[in-house]
Amino acid sequence: MPPHTGLPFPDIDPVLFEIGPFALRWYALAYIVGILLAWRYMRALIQNDRLWAGQKRPTAADLDDFVLWGTLGIIIGGRLGYVLFYNPAYYLEHPAEALAIWTGGMSFHGGFAGTVIAMVLFAASRGVSVLTLFDLAGCAAPIGIFFGRIANFINAELWGRPTDVPWAFVFPGAGPEPRHPSQLYEAALEGVILFLVLRVLSYRFQLLQKPGFLAGAFAFGYGIGRSIAEFYRVPDAHIGYLSGFFTMGMLLSVPMILAGLAVMIWSATRKPKAVAE
Repeated sequence: MPPHTGLPFPDIDPVLFEIGPFALRWYALAYIVGILLAWRYMRALIQNDRLWAGQKRPTAADLDDFVLWGTLGIIIGGRLGYVLFYNPAYYLEHPAEALAIWTGGMSFHGGFAGTVIAMVLFAASRGVSVLTLFDLAGCAAPIGIFFGRIANFINAELWGRPTDVPWAFVFPGAGPEPRHPSQLYEAALEGVILFLVLRVLSYRFQLLQKPGFLAGAFAFGYGIGRSIAEFYRVPDAHIGYLSGFFTMGMLLSVPMILAGLAVMIWSATRKPKAVAE
């Protein structure tokens, strides 16, 4: 039986359209759509009284104002995370390129940290529960992650390891070997599956009434999904494997898994405070 030669990579231009000097890339569109849909989903959650049983939550106006804070946290944190965690030597020599977000190169873990900081500052300035804000953002974050991973696939970046599975692709710039479409694996694990799990926890088990639990579930679930995907994804060439099969993505996911598990246990066992209408 002849070896599997791989599926041809779809010929998708990373630039959606250009008008003069302005170019809209799929990568940028993924962020825009992901953020807008996540915002709408958070609004739907706070407007469903059945999920809260009188538990105090942010208002629609609060979430509208938070969109800018969260967007800045995602973009600034994501880019700084990539620069500091994945390629500090290169950007030390080319500091101007550290701002070139449109070329790709965003770290989820950096974006996560940036968003957490933005949420803490916003909650303090508006007098809303930071734990509840964490929960809402955690429920909605997989939407943005899904679109971001699809954009990674369109950009033919962050490809997977060589394989002979029938759905392997030959990625441009990655050599002739068929490879795992690891971006699509991450879109499924960190996006679709994690979103559905959190939706069940929020709607069926009504865990928005236990502040912090869903935020912990998101961190734990993302860390697990990312660690699984790392077994199929090629680590950044300038970093490689840290030890054996261990990668930078796995290393950065370990604190998320441990912290997420700790927060879920803490939230599930803490005594509820009096409900404030």
